[in-house]
Amino acid sequence: MDILKKIERYREDEQKLKWEGTFADYLELLKERPEVAQSAHSRVYNMIKDAGIEEVNGQRKYNFFSGQLFGLEDSLERLVEEYFHPAAKRLDVRKRILLLMGPVSGGKSTLVAMLKRGLENYSHTPNGSIFAIKGCPMHEDPLHLIPQYLRDDFYKEYGIRIEGNLSPLNLMRLEKEYNGRIEDVQVERIFLSEDKRVGIGTFSPSDPKSQDIADLTGSIDFSTIAEFGSESDPRAYRFDGELNKANRGIMEFQEMLKCDEKFLWHLLSLTQEGNFKAGRFALISADELIVAHTNETEYRAFISNKKNEALHSRIIVMPVPYNLKVTEEEKIYEKMINESDVNNVHVAPHTLKVAAMFSILSRLKDPKKGDIDLVKKMRLYDGENVEGYNTADLEELKKEYQDEGMSGIDPRYVINRISSTIIRKEVPSINALDVLRSLKEGLDQHPSITAELREKYMNFISVARKEYDTIAKKEVQKAFVYSYEESAKTLMDNYLDNVEAYCNKNKLRDQLTGEEISPDEKLMRSIEEQIGISENAKKSFREEILIRISAYARKGKRFDYNSHDRLREAIQKKLFADLKDVVKITTSSKTPDETQLKKINEVVARLVDEHGYNTTSANELLRYVGSLLNR
Repeated sequence: MDILKKIERYREDEQKLKWEGTFADYLELLKERPEVAQSAHSRVYNMIKDAGIEEVNGQRKYNFFSGQLFGLEDSLERLVEEYFHPAAKRLDVRKRILLLMGPVSGGKSTLVAMLKRGLENYSHTPNGSIFAIKGCPMHEDPLHLIPQYLRDDFYKEYGIRIEGNLSPLNLMRLEKEYNGRIEDVQVERIFLSEDKRVGIGTFSPSDPKSQDIADLTGSIDFSTIAEFGSESDPRAYRFDGELNKANRGIMEFQEMLKCDEKFLWHLLSLTQEGNFKAGRFALISADELIVAHTNETEYRAFISNKKNEALHSRIIVMPVPYNLKVTEEEKIYEKMINESDVNNVHVAPHTLKVAAMFSILSRLKDPKKGDIDLVKKMRLYDGENVEGYNTADLEELKKEYQDEGMSGIDPRYVINRISSTIIRKEVPSINALDVLRSLKEGLDQHPSITAELREKYMNFISVARKEYDTIAKKEVQKAFVYSYEESAKTLMDNYLDNVEAYCNKNKLRDQLTGEEISPDEKLMRSIEEQIGISENAKKSFREEILIRISAYARKGKRFDYNSHDRLREAIQKKLFADLKDVVKITTSSKTPDETQLKKINEVVARLVDEHGYNTTSANELLRYVGSLLNR
């Protein structure tokens, strides 16, 4: 189907969703579907809930945010469960401004943009449908037509609470156009749209001397005063301010604390009472979620000013720190690259991971416990198993600092350096060393990085480089092992046979001669030493392995290569150690012989086919590892 046909189909679908009728018709609709009368806060929460909520390792994961926001699970859970959920239940938090506070490029703007785009799409669904008085510039809730003295009766009959009063314009229209007959007032279904200024408003601060309050609350249309005779006639007023247009949806205040005070005063009444003052009219009701964002420095300055106390008490602050997980940071870079015009460039495996390590190290704070370093902390945060530490240690680390992740290297800086690498190198492939080199060069050009920070960040680049060295050697050594998995399993089975004989004080039978032989202590120790098992600890380690095998057998499972993380690591390291000399000779030879050349080509092919490299990056990796092994 070509694009024009898709446009035509979309237009037809939009036409089918439209609905118009009288207020009496709308009441019939409410009897069948009372959820269409929900508040703006409730609509946002249900939008997130309807997208799906999963429980992963005791933490809630919201499908609505997946694919766009990474590593912010704690912040998102707090946002949804401590603000949106209670606000949807009409608790007092709905009378607060939601202020997202965090460092630059931390995801605040993306989060708000997702809420706005999400509401636009949700208003096209049955659960998210919204109805308004037809012809109203503020898309007013039709239920405002119900007089105050009948609202208790309405609640008893429909189970729906009504908040807010009819706007001055619709009050006049009710009298002049409908002769006071509420049941005849025309109602229509509306669809939220930021572009069309329906239910979504955005306010950005500019020069306070030139910016007019009318940008928020609308203004008098002087060309109509002669026609209507008075500035207090609602027909002579343009209800086109951002607060007017955001009614029924969401109002975003970009960099709210940069706004002049006079623009913030309107929020006092709007948040607490659900109305604001405009022109020479009574208070105008508005049902909208107010969300703002700012950085920590401006927020601290704001709360230190006593003049802001009234507004401060009407704000709920939600910290949005940087992501602190390496694997999630990788996803951020992947997303940014995929959205660019350089997404056809080959990025060698582990390139983004190494860049992410540098970023995360810059955001973490030194552990207060002396027995853990920053690299181990980084691994624990990323969900890795670190010997000697458990989940309780991880939780303790997270509680050490309340503001961890509020400073450090931002994703934009890293992606700028990656982009610079791609453009400068002018080849269809980049690797981890290219990016680390670019990150290092960029620190000298970064205007906001002090000499002290630069030295600290240079150290983090060195740490990331060492981590990459380990990864690179493992990658090449793994590729050198022919049928790696089979070799590893054979070695493990051999080890397990010897362990079982050792623990049970039995003999083994030689498969060739058939004679009985003692367990191969040299073999067992050569594997155990790879993960630091001492002579004194070998007996308990072997017994632990045997207990694990028995536990698997009782459950009807087979103990295999992946059943014990530390044993698997030991087997891998043993294989790698045995191959080190072969790798060293083959990768470092300037004039490889035919056998060596064949081996190199096999390894390159394996790196390309099984590990995600292309020919260029695979050869670069081999040369680099060769140089490492020859040091």
